[in-house]
Amino acid sequence: MRAKEITECEKVVMKCVWDSSHDLSMQEITEMVNTQHGKNWKTQTVSTFLARLVKKDYLKMYRKGRCFFYQPLVDKEEYKDDVLKDYVQFWNGGSMSAFVCGLFGKDILSRSDREELKKKIDELD
Repeated sequence: MRAKEITECEKVVMKCVWDSSHDLSMQEITEMVNTQHGKNWKTQTVSTFLARLVKKDYLKMYRKGRCFFYQPLVDKEEYKDDVLKDYVQFWNGGSMSAFVCGLFGKDILSRSDREELKKKIDELD
């Protein structure tokens, strides 16, 4: 996919859109951003981020009555995969095994997380 870079604030807005089962209005997005992500953003702030996301082809905006609604154009899982690939490429030279081994060597994973990961790796064989 090679998505255009988005800012941390734009990611918060996209997360709200991706997590919804329906297209959202700007008012709904503003409420979600503030309640679910601990922000205190005004409608104008959210409007600015939405306009940028439309320009970057992450969202489609359409009018229904007097309200504008926003629909994702970029798939959430595809975006997450791209972000992970970029991270692994930059920090681990593209080696996914080096990335996973790095997780095991730190206190990042709990014991149950490590066990679950081991099971998933064993299932690959």
